[in-house]
Amino acid sequence: MRFMYRMGLLAGLGAVALFVFGYSLLNPSVAAIAHDSNSVKSRKLGLQLDDADVKKQQDSSKGDQDASLNTEGGLLGATPPALTCPVPMSYWFPPDACPLHQPLCGLYVCSPKAILHLAVVACGDRTNETLVMLKSAVIFTSTKLHCHIFAETELHFGFRQQINSWPASVHDKLTYTIYPIMYPPGENSQEWKKLFRPCASQRLFLPEILTDVDSLLYVDTDILFLSPMENLWNFFSAMNSTQLAALAPEHEVKSIGWYNRFARHPYYGETGLNSGIMLMNLTRLRAFHFQNKIIPYYKEYKMKLTWGDQDLLNILFHFYPERLLVFPCEWNYRPDHCMYMQNCKSAETHGVRMVHGCRRVFFNEKQPAFKAIYQSIEQYKFDTNISLLLEGMKAKMEEPDTKASRCGQVANMFLKQVESIVRKESVTTAP
Repeated sequence: MRFMYRMGLLAGLGAVALFVFGYSLLNPSVAAIAHDSNSVKSRKLGLQLDDADVKKQQDSSKGDQDASLNTEGGLLGATPPALTCPVPMSYWFPPDACPLHQPLCGLYVCSPKAILHLAVVACGDRTNETLVMLKSAVIFTSTKLHCHIFAETELHFGFRQQINSWPASVHDKLTYTIYPIMYPPGENSQEWKKLFRPCASQRLFLPEILTDVDSLLYVDTDILFLSPMENLWNFFSAMNSTQLAALAPEHEVKSIGWYNRFARHPYYGETGLNSGIMLMNLTRLRAFHFQNKIIPYYKEYKMKLTWGDQDLLNILFHFYPERLLVFPCEWNYRPDHCMYMQNCKSAETHGVRMVHGCRRVFFNEKQPAFKAIYQSIEQYKFDTNISLLLEGMKAKMEEPDTKASRCGQVANMFLKQVESIVRKESVTTAP
């Protein structure tokens, strides 16, 4: 009997040891995002800084000693918290989208500590536009958010100064890291940097830069959130085992499509893709050797590209359509959807969830409805009731020039999601 007892005890201890060992192997907790961007380049990535950025970084090294400002992020930004369950991050869900079961080592994880990753690339005069985009994400998103900001070195201080001035309630939710512009060694960094909009091609190299991040949402600077980022993030759970990214169509109607009428290179589907908002499973993109496929496409088609990195993504997914999930236009609503006629059916039903202010419509008078949304978010004060934001949007939409414009005539679609959020908040705060 004593012998059996001892054997049982040893078997139990062995099982515990195996569990602990297995847990350590499975646990993919988010490694620290490298805080010093130069050390990111030299120790891990083997990427080259943009030549101009190298000089600017050297020239500004003394002036940047105030980086100790960074209480919640910045160049020496806060490390995103690790997930708490030992499962592949590709399969986790935000708290409000939890699957019915949560096996400890299964395919799903639901953790209130889970964090969403957002990436943006800003060069030139795009700082304020980027900040308004980030502000809109914070306003509507309840899950913790880490933003990866890639920018020219001379813009870093301005980003840190502005974001660090936001109230403490924002920093309870938001952390961030700022990186310089960097491209693979052996590549012409100036050529890549000038591909279409300055630095936009940086996004193509994120999988090999953010090697400790599993999945993220990339957005252009001219994007505004009108609904929680968590809801778009849920499309990761809709991906099958082969899909590694998600994008919206460039057009819904072939008669006004650009790619089907003018493109001189292969493109996805019937009307192509718009790349302003892109869900990226970086783990799968790395396994797919995404970067090693994109660079040859650039060398083959570079004289035929009009829209730069967007064209390259269209070429890639033309040849690998099974790798892409397409989400509806309500998540990437552009002037093209209303300036001629209303042609985004999903936005008619659900409202506009994300606004894409391409062609600088946030700043010119061509589409005043888009400018109205941008200015309303820009002027909204953190820590005030979101109903004030809705009131500001409604007031600007009622201005004569806005109301008379084609896109202004569907103002209800721009307001629908915000109205829904305000209604929910009024119910939860009611006595």
